[in-house]
Amino acid sequence: MKKSVIVIIIVAIVLILIGNFFVSRYNTMKRMNVEVNNGWAEVENQLTRRYDLIPNLVETVKGYAKHENDVLTQVTEMRSRVGSAQTIQDKVDSNNQLTSALGRLMVVVEKYPDLKANQNFIALQDELAGTENRLSVARKRYNDVVTSFNSYLVVFPNNILAGWYNIEQATFFQAPEAAAQAPKVEF
Repeated sequence: MKKSVIVIIIVAIVLILIGNFFVSRYNTMKRMNVEVNNGWAEVENQLTRRYDLIPNLVETVKGYAKHENDVLTQVTEMRSRVGSAQTIQDKVDSNNQLTSALGRLMVVVEKYPDLKANQNFIALQDELAGTENRLSVARKRYNDVVTSFNSYLVVFPNNILAGWYNIEQATFFQAPEAAAQAPKVEF
């Protein structure tokens, strides 16, 4: 009788340890996923801030650069795409296109010295520059938590458990290919 009680206690302890192993790994994966979602929320916060600044910037530039309609139209179209993007990948892609269009807009601005001296434009440009800096920090933080999360998911035995729990790796925010080259300023 004593041996069977000892065996039952040992089996119970082993089952509790195994259960604890699975539960703790699952909870860690879920906590890390929350951190990824939080990081993405901050990126979206800064993207929204930039999205809201763009119409003011475009309207200010329109007053000075009436014949630069193509660039202004591109910025407006890219902003519209950002507003309609649904998935993280769509948001990343549309914001990368918007970043490229904003770069072309800043090249246009270089052609108009009066515009560069306009106080409204300077204030908007400063706001946009500050937002771009915040966005850069938010992207880095997001990619840092994605790296931690994805690294945790790919190691054994977490890779097996992640498959069982149907937890997938997160998507990185990647810079567009066009960002590798600086825009050309020509007068």
